[in-house]
Amino acid sequence: MENRSILAETPRLILRRYEKGDLQDLFEYLSDAEVVKYEPHKPMTFAEAERSLDWRIGTDEMIAVEWKDSRKMIGNVYLGKREFDSLEIGYVFNRNYWGKGCASESCRALIQQAFSAGIHRIYAECDPLNVRSWKLLEAIGFRREAHLIQNVYFWKDESGRPIWKDTYVYAKLPFEE
Repeated sequence: MENRSILAETPRLILRRYEKGDLQDLFEYLSDAEVVKYEPHKPMTFAEAERSLDWRIGTDEMIAVEWKDSRKMIGNVYLGKREFDSLEIGYVFNRNYWGKGCASESCRALIQQAFSAGIHRIYAECDPLNVRSWKLLEAIGFRREAHLIQNVYFWKDESGRPIWKDTYVYAKLPFEE
């Protein structure tokens, strides 16, 4: 087997660093308006996905999720380092793999690994309208800690005024695992 940066494996998935060969798969899901509906960016062009891939290859916070059987990169998990031995988790997956348990399977593996390595707290922020996301967080044992009202915006209306959004904050500690 070639020299790959595998971080974890589950029965169906390989969690690894991004590779140059991931461009088409990355573009496939980051160009899908439904997939990026709650992300702070619009659907990406091929050139934007190429720049995003370069950034992903250069950071250890973005983890590619590969379907073992096909070797297709189907999404990613974000694990951002924060103060006080905390991590922020997030995930984006190709719509063709929604509802198959891939996000929960990969998140569970990475969460267990992070807690075993001494991380104190893992948290996530999501849009309350993104029901699939916060239901996934609850299903993998996160508890809702806050509902922030109109705390963030990604877009402005035609008059240049911010389109404010709410945020749910979820968290999990090692003893809740």
